[in-house]
Amino acid sequence: MLGNIYGLDLGTYEIKVYDKKRDTIWTEKNAIAIENENSIFSVGDEAYEMYEKAPDNIEVVFPMKEGEISHFNDLQYLLQNLLKKGKRFSRGSKYIIAVPTDVTEVQKRAFFDLVIHSTAKAKEVNIVERGIADAVGIGLDVQSEKGLFIANFGGEITELSVLSYGGLVLNRIVKVGGVTLDEAIVNRVRHNHDFLIGRLTAETLRKEFGIFDDASNHTLSVAGRNLISGVPTQYDVSISLVRAAIKESLEEISRSIKSLIERTPPEVLTEVKKNGIYMTGGLANLRGLSTYMEATTGLKVTLAKNPELSAVNGLKKIILSKELQKLAYSMLDENFRWMR
Repeated sequence: MLGNIYGLDLGTYEIKVYDKKRDTIWTEKNAIAIENENSIFSVGDEAYEMYEKAPDNIEVVFPMKEGEISHFNDLQYLLQNLLKKGKRFSRGSKYIIAVPTDVTEVQKRAFFDLVIHSTAKAKEVNIVERGIADAVGIGLDVQSEKGLFIANFGGEITELSVLSYGGLVLNRIVKVGGVTLDEAIVNRVRHNHDFLIGRLTAETLRKEFGIFDDASNHTLSVAGRNLISGVPTQYDVSISLVRAAIKESLEEISRSIKSLIERTPPEVLTEVKKNGIYMTGGLANLRGLSTYMEATTGLKVTLAKNPELSAVNGLKKIILSKELQKLAYSMLDENFRWMR
């Protein structure tokens, strides 16, 4: 099987892949379980299942950190194994990778090198900014629209992009994501009640309670450890505690959006205000988040359908359209925009 094309959206906690030959999108956790600090025990979904449950000799690590590749060799190994899984993999294929919109040339190059120097023996590797891929995936006419604002809420970062006529006008990464909110919940429960919960338990609380409705007296019983007695037990965590914990992080995102809006050129800003903010990314599914952002930014907010898949759906459309393919670039191209 030769000549396939893959679209890769490498998130902090999940990898999403579009396979042109099979015309399918599949996802896998971006995780590796390492045994005794030097031996890979498992990868992907299987490794993630061990997170916070593994014995002491096995550590579950995530090769991405805040939108950047922090463990290059581990991620390369993980990606190669996932592509081979179920005989999906084809050597000599082409790849288009969605990259964060506000990282350095060196960091963007790392995404390119990840595939071009792997055993995949890629025929060609192109990259596209995630904000542009998101907009295409939502179904927006990226190349014709004069002003679009895309906010991608991810696992560890929120990517803000102002687009005009198919290009980036402004962009910013805010180091706040789902994990930030979960860690804030863990810390608040520990500080207020001397009760220790895991991050996955905090994630359950966040998803259960949401952030913006009239409920104020709800509680959820969760498992954890009493830090005074040291005994594992259950504790009722209130909705008000969870929302107080994540308020500061959400305010930071809102301030960053308003700051980017203030810097947007007037002619683009007029269209951005008309179109509002488009929310993508897995965290965008959090109940009440779109309502909160609309209330705090003063702009209309549109939540994408299946926001966690917006970028990879955009890669699919770019791969299938000759017109849209010009949105992706190779870092080997002398006219490559980031090398100018």
